[in-house]
Amino acid sequence: MGKATVGGATTRRVRKEPDERRDQILRVAQRLFSRHPYQSVSSTQIADAAGVSRGLLNHYFGTKRELYLAAVRRMLEMPPMPVPAYVEGAGVRSRVTKALDGWLELLERNRGTWITALDMVESGGDPELSRILDQARDRAVDRVCEVLGLAPLAAEHDEVRAALRGFSGMAVAVTREWLKFGRMTRAQVHLLLEQTVLHLAEQVVPRLVGDAAGDPPGAPAPDDGLEAPSPAV
Repeated sequence: MGKATVGGATTRRVRKEPDERRDQILRVAQRLFSRHPYQSVSSTQIADAAGVSRGLLNHYFGTKRELYLAAVRRMLEMPPMPVPAYVEGAGVRSRVTKALDGWLELLERNRGTWITALDMVESGGDPELSRILDQARDRAVDRVCEVLGLAPLAAEHDEVRAALRGFSGMAVAVTREWLKFGRMTRAQVHLLLEQTVLHLAEQVVPRLVGDAAGDPPGAPAPDDGLEAPSPAV
């Protein structure tokens, strides 16, 4: 058991199991990356804040970039859009509202990590980060399908998932406008995403499916039962 100095104060390092120690380092890194720009956070700062040596940090994660990627994975492993429980009498709009509230809260709590991830992808300089975010987008589309009660339909029609992937791309873009540039408020982002995804589900998806089935242009949209969905299976 050794000692480390953090901010002028001496802290005692406590021996922990490897998995526990790794998780501790990751939690500290995630917090620092969420509060400060990536470039301003050093491996030494992370090690000091976690109460470990720089060598132990490198043992578990290698480089700062690898530690950052692990922090992003950890953040994105959380449910990308929480799926509210089905409540009798509750419509899709209320479910979308609850799901979006949960997702926007997650992003706001992890603001710095999210902005840095999007900036790095925007620059085109990190294929591994792009892959992590793309996998998260697929999980987000699964959640959206569940929230909207469209999972069975999406399983049969690729165009439904394609449309919702397009929506997820827009969702990422507007959260960047909100969190990085301050051009929108959280309430405005919520309104835009809620109205867009409801319009997609109620008006656009039925027509996409109808086109795939060969229905003539202008044919009325099928009754998709969106106001009273049954649990997706």
